[in-house]
Amino acid sequence: MKPGIRAIPRMILILIFTFIAALLAADETMSNMTSAVLESFDVPSQVDWIVQGSKFSTKDYPQLSVVRAWPDGLVGRNKENKDYYALGVHGKFDRMGYNYIEIIPGKKGSDGKVTPSPLVIPGRARSIDLWVWGANFNYYLEVHVRDFQGVDHVLPLGDLKFIGWKNLGVSVPGNIPQSRNTVPRYQGLEIVSFVLWTRPTEKVEDFYVFLDQVKVLTDIFEIRFDGDNLADVDTLNDLWAAGAKK
Repeated sequence: MKPGIRAIPRMILILIFTFIAALLAADETMSNMTSAVLESFDVPSQVDWIVQGSKFSTKDYPQLSVVRAWPDGLVGRNKENKDYYALGVHGKFDRMGYNYIEIIPGKKGSDGKVTPSPLVIPGRARSIDLWVWGANFNYYLEVHVRDFQGVDHVLPLGDLKFIGWKNLGVSVPGNIPQSRNTVPRYQGLEIVSFVLWTRPTEKVEDFYVFLDQVKVLTDIFEIRFDGDNLADVDTLNDLWAAGAKK
């Protein structure tokens, strides 16, 4: 048999495998970037917030309050507008050091108790940002995200040593898993908390910090295929519950 005849099937196989690999990787290489606000703190809100401090928190602190305030850089200077709010944190510690305050998204149950309930990020997150009001204290802020395997990742949002409102943000590293090889491939991240840290040389006896508009830049592209509705968990659960008609 001539060498040229043998080469044809091999070339076809290479093309087939290349095509299959391209299909599997398409939703990783193609994108549909969009910006999504996860929490504006405006009233009414679907999110209840929990605040808790580390060991040396002064008694009855930290405190939490939703206040009528906003960054001019976000919504302008119209002080007559009563629809915009921010989340305020009032902190006090009994001693200097690496103290921290956790700001945790939650949900109120029928018993009135608020329990942690992470902010779900749609798509594959590329970056996270929010507006922060600082009073020039030497503190810094982190955002903690959880992947589909239950692993928490700490991302630094930046220092709070500035005066007034500032937008702080961080890119989501590519080594944090947000998909898998089996369907459903998409496995999004969740924001489990924001953590404010004080540095040992900074005073901590009385301070305020305000947060506004938690936002993400995310890729919502998903490759389509025959039967992709069966890869959607909610759709699958509904179909499974309905079953076949008797």
